[in-house]
Amino acid sequence: MNIAFYLAAVVAIISTVMVITRMNAVHALLYMIVSLFSVAVIMFTLGAPFVAALEVIVYAGAIMVLFIFVVMMLNVGTAEADRERTLLNPRAWIGPIILAVILGGELVFMLSNGIPSATGVEVVSPKEVGISMFTTYMLGVQMVAMLLLAGLVGAFHLGKELR
Repeated sequence: MNIAFYLAAVVAIISTVMVITRMNAVHALLYMIVSLFSVAVIMFTLGAPFVAALEVIVYAGAIMVLFIFVVMMLNVGTAEADRERTLLNPRAWIGPIILAVILGGELVFMLSNGIPSATGVEVVSPKEVGISMFTTYMLGVQMVAMLLLAGLVGAFHLGKELR
């Protein structure tokens, strides 16, 4: 499993660097999705399949959909519509597809060998995670929710046309 961990780590580093260096926001979002998937694979190799599933569902699913909506809201106008046509170019998808195929093959390999077990770790159920999120860490959860809401409202006001 060490090979799977290091391979996922390399994919995470490459895709994160690509997120930072891309000028097109949609291309950066594609690489960010790959980066989040690779972090989920890393969590799976460390023996935390529940955290890996949460990573995919919450971050790669819900948060990325929110980011895509914000990008769609900010990209208004005919010049942006012409620029979006370049997304149909298959060359824009080569990098994310290669990295995703590496992660997919790695995940199939790991699933065929069974779930890795970590030593000295106790199992935490989803119910216990939910209870701790809404009791012990309630303030942190609310602060993150308010931060995401403030970012969405700010993006809306920045993208809104002046009348």
